[in-house]
Amino acid sequence: MMEHVASYYAASANPHAPYPQLKGAIRCDVCIIGGGFSGLSCALHLVEAGYDVVLLEAFRIGWGASGRNGGQVVNSYSRDIDVIEAHYGQETAAMLGGMMFEGAEIIRQRIDRYAIACDYRPGAIAAALTSKQFSALREKQKLWQRYGHQHLQLLDGEAIRCAIGSERYVGGLLDRQGGHLHPLNLALGEAEAVRRHGGRLFEQSAVTRIEYGQPATVHTAQGCVNASLVIVAGNAYLGDQLEPRLSRLSMPCGSQIVATEPLSSDMALSLLPDNYCVEDCNYLLDYFRLTADNRLLYGGGVVYGAQDPADIEARIRPLMLKTFPQLKKVRIDYRWSGNFLLTLSRMPQFGRLENNVYYLQGDSGHGVTLTHLAGKLIAEALRGDAERFDAFAKLPHMPFFGGRHLQVPFTALGAAYYALRDRLGF
Repeated sequence: MMEHVASYYAASANPHAPYPQLKGAIRCDVCIIGGGFSGLSCALHLVEAGYDVVLLEAFRIGWGASGRNGGQVVNSYSRDIDVIEAHYGQETAAMLGGMMFEGAEIIRQRIDRYAIACDYRPGAIAAALTSKQFSALREKQKLWQRYGHQHLQLLDGEAIRCAIGSERYVGGLLDRQGGHLHPLNLALGEAEAVRRHGGRLFEQSAVTRIEYGQPATVHTAQGCVNASLVIVAGNAYLGDQLEPRLSRLSMPCGSQIVATEPLSSDMALSLLPDNYCVEDCNYLLDYFRLTADNRLLYGGGVVYGAQDPADIEARIRPLMLKTFPQLKKVRIDYRWSGNFLLTLSRMPQFGRLENNVYYLQGDSGHGVTLTHLAGKLIAEALRGDAERFDAFAKLPHMPFFGGRHLQVPFTALGAAYYALRDRLGF
């Protein structure tokens, strides 16, 4: 039986009973493949709307990126709205711009409605390491304000040093409608909400084959689900074989995180006095925040192709100490990695494989908020209003150059170029 990775989140998860393994044949309106945020968001929106939903998870609910990520609630997309407008036109930018703050609001609504204990705290800072990055944040504030987001505060050099106990940053942008949380507990809470609405969830039930048709049949090792509609939401953990039409369009990438021993209240307050989460503005960015028990959780780095590094602490601890040298003697209690799914455009890929088979994938690092929006869009589409879903589905879904064998070296080469630009301050 595959359990959650040995992370801080797994060690501090709310008590939860396992869901059963699928055995035998069952029927439903909608079968969802994947028990992360994408699948859970779809399931919860659909059961609230009265659909009979079955969700199949290969391992445990929140086993993948949804239960391992940095826990940061970050608005917008991996490509901001000005880039979207330049590449896809004003009409598409207007449609997507109207949705780019919606995912975070859905999360807050879920937490409130279902009383999910996941340590949510408001406030997220994008921190600039150079004056050029700070100028870009000033332009981002103006851009987001054009799209109706008024909860932003530009932080100059003095203000950023009051918000972050580090000398690295020249400024920042505080988004009061961003925040941070315990992602595995959010996933577990959403799963319980699905169950309470009558949804059926199965763990240790990896999908082996999809038999397309009307209805479609989704097969596992010990059972099958006959469903009028299927939603494929496996993201970075879908694998290459189940649906090659999806795997060729994206690439799993690994990110690494460490969590320190619990810090004293004075030390924690000296690092992040307002308990905001932070990510820097580099292409290969660092991100960090405090947990509810005053650990510093620090992440960064990208491994293309999603292979786990041999020594996570050796990779991440130097990054942490560059930001907070005062933590030199602090012990690391947890270290883990997890995969997110990268697309060539850095934009999400939503669409239909068949008339009754939908897919959601490729959030490219913005999965916490975007997955929650995606579930709402799927529910709208199934009710007959597909305009917002189709705004994403119409975006070009381009395969990586060189196919599956060359996508890792090509992407790593491009990332090295941008990392050099970060170091040189270009």
